[in-house]
Amino acid sequence: MPRPMFDESNITWRTLDWLPHIAFFVYKVDEENRIVDVVFKFAANQKVMLHRHKSPYVTLVMQGELRFYRPDGTHKETRLTGSYVSGSANGEPHLEGGGDEDAIVFFSNRNIEDALYEFLDEAGNPVQVLRITDFKAQLDDQIATGTYDKVTAKAA
Repeated sequence: MPRPMFDESNITWRTLDWLPHIAFFVYKVDEENRIVDVVFKFAANQKVMLHRHKSPYVTLVMQGELRFYRPDGTHKETRLTGSYVSGSANGEPHLEGGGDEDAIVFFSNRNIEDALYEFLDEAGNPVQVLRITDFKAQLDDQIATGTYDKVTAKAA
């Protein structure tokens, strides 16, 4: 029996030109409490650029499996659908990506000082940083273009 897939039909995925193999949708940016909630879609059998998480986070794999790789590209870990992980800031740099199908993963970034993700070149030098202001700009654009309304509802 085939596994049910996450219904992403109402999500308008966003991408960044400099960051291949991943798409995202921002659900919430709470600047006062320093929280960013975002869903990422990792392309099947691809690796996202070497990076480090700069804030504490929790993740929930909602579809597929999320594969992790060491900086040299060797496999480190696989998180299956339903995996929940709480991680800390400034951990080991890594690559990650989908398994044999796209992986869809919810990330809740907490206690953000400024940066969420620091992207590194092959030598481990920072080349790009995504900050809370970057995610706020993406959320504002989602709201302005109407894509945010398709996936939000009022609290009960």
